[in-house]
Amino acid sequence: MNDRPFIPVRFAVLTVSDSRSLADDRSGDTLAARIEAAGHVLAARRIVGDDRAAIAETVKAWSADDGIDVVVTTGGTGFTGRDLTPEAIEPLFDKRMDGFSAIFHRISFEKIGTSTVQSRATAGLVGRTFVFVLPGSPGACKDGWDGIIAQQFDYRHMPCNLVEIMPRLDEHLKRTS
Repeated sequence: MNDRPFIPVRFAVLTVSDSRSLADDRSGDTLAARIEAAGHVLAARRIVGDDRAAIAETVKAWSADDGIDVVVTTGGTGFTGRDLTPEAIEPLFDKRMDGFSAIFHRISFEKIGTSTVQSRATAGLVGRTFVFVLPGSPGACKDGWDGIIAQQFDYRHMPCNLVEIMPRLDEHLKRTS
């Protein structure tokens, strides 16, 4: 029996798209609904166009905000000219979470087969803030949330989870060597 309490975490959702608005952002809606249904806080939500600087600025600002613990982006992870979310965000990473991409692709492979290679889903730590970069489809958002993120941000998840290390995330920022 796990008698640990649930600890709500503060999430921000960023949709990267030139063609979506809040009124028709199905992927952002999927993430927001799942975040709130799990008992977490939706601290911010925004849509930015496929603009590298705008994506990076938003993630940097949210990562510096003490009211946001996790940023989840959706969109811009493919291979076309406008897909540049990983290029905008990966340079911000203080630490990469390589296992996220590996597990995301395993889950995705079970549903869409080899088409999963068309996604450049990634994750890492920016300062003390976790950042997850998901593809722009509602299905991919469900896979990322249901299969990985929801469990890792549930303090009751054993044998370990990301919530339990959150108080120590700034240790790497304090080191001088």
